[in-house]
Amino acid sequence: MRRAFSLRARVAAATALGAAIIVVILGFAVARVIEANNLKQIDQRIDTASRLVMFNPELAVQIMDALQSSSEFALTIYADGQVKASTPVVLPELSDGYHTVRVNGVPYRVRTTPTAPPVRSVSLALPAADAEHATTRQQREVAAVGAIAIAAAAGLGWLFGGRAVRPIVELTRRLRADPPQSPPNTSGVREANELADAVRTMLQRVDDAQAETAAALTTARDFSAAAAHELRTPLTAMRTDIEVLRTLDLDDDQRAEILTDLQRAQGRVEATLSALERLASGELAAGKERVEADLVELLDLAAHDAKRHYPDLEVAVESAPSLVICGLPVGLRLAIDNAISNAVKHGGAHRVRISARRDDAARIVIAVDDDGRGIPPQERTAVFKRFYRGADATSSGSGLGLALVAQQAQLHGGTAYFEDSPLGGARLVLEIDGSTA
Repeated sequence: MRRAFSLRARVAAATALGAAIIVVILGFAVARVIEANNLKQIDQRIDTASRLVMFNPELAVQIMDALQSSSEFALTIYADGQVKASTPVVLPELSDGYHTVRVNGVPYRVRTTPTAPPVRSVSLALPAADAEHATTRQQREVAAVGAIAIAAAAGLGWLFGGRAVRPIVELTRRLRADPPQSPPNTSGVREANELADAVRTMLQRVDDAQAETAAALTTARDFSAAAAHELRTPLTAMRTDIEVLRTLDLDDDQRAEILTDLQRAQGRVEATLSALERLASGELAAGKERVEADLVELLDLAAHDAKRHYPDLEVAVESAPSLVICGLPVGLRLAIDNAISNAVKHGGAHRVRISARRDDAARIVIAVDDDGRGIPPQERTAVFKRFYRGADATSSGSGLGLALVAQQAQLHGGTAYFEDSPLGGARLVLEIDGSTA
């Protein structure tokens, strides 16, 4: 696989390319200025000599004689398209102004000036070889300086590029570690900060996913162990009853009694599995499922359904007009339903009062009072354990109802506990976080 260039090398190359573009543009401009300046110096000399020729005609012959033995100046006078007078180097007939021409392979800088008839034009020239050589030498010097500038820009790009990408290199090193380390806190490099923040978010999501997976596995193991432990007794009883029905010749009353036992055991199995399922769902509840809900409305609905399920039960709700919290409405409703069910089924309650308030610490306190038999002080902690049944319980159950209540209290950042009720029975209290966001 072809190895990609490093970011540091790319920064250095980009810096060198940018410098090269600037150097080429400036170098071209400087080269033109150098060339123009060297030609201007020749033009000034030509202008001086041209004024002598044009404004002192009497000296023209003497100047021509002087020029006959000189190789520096060249002078050609044209009249009617013919050379009227000239130095040994005959200049071509040119239009007015300055020109650079080659005569016999030698470069000349020429100024052609029109005159009054019969002379039509006078061309005066100086050799431009020295100027061209000076221009070439100076342009090469500019090119050399430009090359050095490009190399220096590349070096500085490599140096400062290394400093700029150092946070990213450190981030890569930490991520390659086993296990991956948290990204460093960078400063001064916005892109590195953004990348580090993105990596932190990704690692946090990975950690959350791993934690959820571990929790799911733990919950599955607990579910299997609890189900195997709790269902062993009713399933054994059901198998015994089925064997009796299959092998013995029973009368109708005996058969009906065994069928009733089977039905009761089957109901216990269903109740246990349902309670275990709700416990497992609660353990996997995530914070993102929390929503704002009116607790008073939730309590009113729970009281209404309790009256429908238990027609002889008197249920009352005492609370402020509205208590808005951020939580798991389904879980809170499950806790209240189980609290009422526990009071009726196991406490023999005929009257239940539900109240809710916000205390001085901004926590929500939910109390479920009943007039049942109550719970002995020595059992008030143990009843929240899974599969625990109080000594005074009068009906069979899964032993998971109050465990569900304690679980929901914990999920909402609080606790659940029992105390004496002014109604004569037990008071189940849930203290939960009362925040609304």
